[in-house]
Amino acid sequence: MAATAPLFTLPILPTGTLDAQPTGSITCTSPQPKVYLLTFNAPPDNRLVTSFCQSLLLALDIIEFSYPAGVVVTTSGIPKFYSNGLILEHAKSTPGFWQESLYTLLRRFLTFPMPTVALINGHAFAGGLMLAMHHDYRIFNPSRGFLCLNELEFGAPLKPPMSSIFRQKFSHPTVYRSLVLEAKRFGGPEALATGIVDGLGGMEEALALIQERKLTEKAKSGVYGVLKAEMYRESVGYLEGHENNELFDARNAEKEKKRKEIGSKRVKEWQRNSTKAKL
Repeated sequence: MAATAPLFTLPILPTGTLDAQPTGSITCTSPQPKVYLLTFNAPPDNRLVTSFCQSLLLALDIIEFSYPAGVVVTTSGIPKFYSNGLILEHAKSTPGFWQESLYTLLRRFLTFPMPTVALINGHAFAGGLMLAMHHDYRIFNPSRGFLCLNELEFGAPLKPPMSSIFRQKFSHPTVYRSLVLEAKRFGGPEALATGIVDGLGGMEEALALIQERKLTEKAKSGVYGVLKAEMYRESVGYLEGHENNELFDARNAEKEKKRKEIGSKRVKEWQRNSTKAKL
């Protein structure tokens, strides 16, 4: 497919800086009329840090308010990775990251007033897979990369705004169980068979899906985003209710702490009584 001239390019700045030289970019091209391809390139693996999220949010605004309604496709300019997810230290230490960057970005995709397609060219781990799941459709490389929620492996909980979308979009609960409780890695064929993705291939297959489903025409009535907001009401609620979710989690954490204290005391008492019984 012939390359097209960029419609616009946005910089991605280094983490924690505002005046440094960009270390990445998001470029928008139009491979077909009313198809807007956003290619992000933030080496080494497109981490969802503040600058990445904010640049992607701006790109969506530019498309919505500067161009005719059509279809948004996202992909990576890094062959190995679509996105490797969050940097936990950055997420925890950056004020407003969850509500103003990550959750705002996920909600924007979930309710975007045009069809969205994630063209997953390589690995999509943790937050990277979450980002892809908040698109309307997914096309996955059949021969490179895995889809995985690997929070189990590095000891991070899944918060409600992160996990809700998987419950809503998977028709069979065993897929969600395999992702969350087994950190299973899904390759292309299995991801298609289980419904995680809608097709296998690259840009040609993404454009074919857009054409077959007439996606460039879906936004013209003006209610596409409204319909999605209602369709995924649960997930939208969690993404918007971050502060309430945090309070709920804090109460549960306190209950869990007390449960462990009580349980530990009971076991120690049982051990003492067992020792006495043997004497």
